Amino acid sequence: MRVAFVALETALHVDSEANRRLKGIAEDLAARGHDVCVFCAKWWTGDIPEWEHEDVTYRGLVDDIESERKFRYALPMAVRKFGAEVVHAAGRPAKQVSAAKKAARVARAPLITDWYGDCEEYGRAHRKALRKSDRVVTPSEMVRTHVWEHGAADDGVEVIPNSIDFDLLQSVEPRRVADVVYARRLDEGANLESLLLALAELRQVDWSAVVIGDGPERAAYEQQARDLRIDDRITWLGECDREQQVAVYRGAHVFAQTARECLFATELLWALACGCIGIVEYHADSSAHELLVRRDAEFDRGFRTTSEQELAAAISEAAGMERYTVDDRFAEFDDRQILERYLACYREEMESVGLF
Repeated sequence: MRVAFVALETALHVDSEANRRLKGIAEDLAARGHDVCVFCAKWWTGDIPEWEHEDVTYRGLVDDIESERKFRYALPMAVRKFGAEVVHAAGRPAKQVSAAKKAARVARAPLITDWYGDCEEYGRAHRKALRKSDRVVTPSEMVRTHVWEHGAADDGVEVIPNSIDFDLLQSVEPRRVADVVYARRLDEGANLESLLLALAELRQVDWSAVVIGDGPERAAYEQQARDLRIDDRITWLGECDREQQVAVYRGAHVFAQTARECLFATELLWALACGCIGIVEYHADSSAHELLVRRDAEFDRGFRTTSEQELAAAISEAAGMERYTVDDRFAEFDDRQILERYLACYREEMESVGLF
């Protein structure tokens, strides 16, 4: 299958959740033997128009991500020349989706738009992009609801979550750093204070915690831990690579998810698959609680809370539950399983235009 990805900005320009997701899909397709080309702005130097990375071809239509209009103009003919059978576009910037639709029409291929939902507000360009797409893919039910509200067809939206590498997970040895783990960029949306206050209520209980991640609010959170007199029981690991994080998750007992905003709770997913008990503080702009509902039933190793008192009570109850280092029920999120869902989506849309 020949798949053309349309992404003016890639993960090799800016490291974001949405960009990493698209990069992972492209690389998984290429690893399976599909012909994958990402049409983007150049992220490499020199006059070479193409660059290959992890078996994926990157074709630079413009020299930098500021040249969006020129990129949109060049896209249709470039995609047609490639001979795409499927066009897979990133939803940001939104105006590139309309150009991707023109490219798909010229190539006589369907347009799938990966809509991560990372826009501050929905404007005319966003609504137009959603209507132009043959299929919109979102990472969570929460984002699916948002795109329905802004013009996407009810039957034209599919939820495909982020994936994890189950082989990697099982190959990493557990590392017993702490009982409770929190992992996220420490910015204004992290809401780590909820967990710190809950842990302070359990000051008389034997617990240890670890915080993975860095950011502009780290110093403030460390000061809060000192003010609450629990800093001697918290380890601040800062930024860690994936293997280091998995090792900590496999050695921990509880993962606390308290962020106010979360389009998809990737770290919670990794932790649940590593056997952690998940405790999610509910917020209207977070989809994290969705991972605690398994096949229309409440997950038996998860708690949903709405206050620091409930969070503290959940940590106490979790202490009496069995420790796991892996939970096979989350194997459905493995890279290979998620790729199959994308391939099924491609085939359905290709069949609708007579290509499959």
